[in-house]
Amino acid sequence: MIGLSKKYVVLSKAISEEFGDKLKLLKDASIELGYSVMADDLIECCRILHDSDAFGFDMLMDVSGVDYLSYGRNEWETLSATSTGFSRGISKTDGSFAGDVIAETEYKPINRFAVVYHLLSVTNNYRLRLKVFCESDERPVVDSVTGVWASADWYEREVFDLYGIIFRGHPDLRRILTDYGFIGHPFRKDFPLIGNVEMRYDSEKARVVYQPVTIEPRTLVPKTIRDDNRYEPDLKDS
Repeated sequence: MIGLSKKYVVLSKAISEEFGDKLKLLKDASIELGYSVMADDLIECCRILHDSDAFGFDMLMDVSGVDYLSYGRNEWETLSATSTGFSRGISKTDGSFAGDVIAETEYKPINRFAVVYHLLSVTNNYRLRLKVFCESDERPVVDSVTGVWASADWYEREVFDLYGIIFRGHPDLRRILTDYGFIGHPFRKDFPLIGNVEMRYDSEKARVVYQPVTIEPRTLVPKTIRDDNRYEPDLKDS
């Protein structure tokens, strides 16, 4: 609660009284609130947040997908680049997880995929983040909130397209950003940087065709190799 303005302290107390353990507070460096919710409670909680005058979250500003595949591990692994230096998902100082659940232990994601909803109450001038984890890593599925906020239609299609997360009950779940023949989901952490297929115009067929990528895999992480007498271990002072 440190750093929250008075109105968000009031909101936090109202959420605790209304939802109890269904919404769990997330650690946040900003002045806004974030909560995690179980997948089975998502729709019920969203309806209350939308319909109740105490909350009045009548606008869904955005829906974000999250892939925790490499969270808290080493920075990245390549064939020839160093694996030391700056890291992703872990603190440089003590090596702890840079997580966001308030707890005595280090934060470890429940599952690989999560969906984050960014809510706005125009009447009460509140903003709120709501996070739900997909129960399955192999086939990530959560319920669609299009029945609560109509604006979720395109947002959920974007998350489906880029992360492969399926929204149960969505009226028209199909790709929205990538092409019809696109293979895979480009925001997943295990998606190859060069992609799976490429497209080009075939003058003989007089149309655009798809083919396997022709780019050769290469290391994109810069590595500086110094090989002179300054770095010879035998020449260093004892």
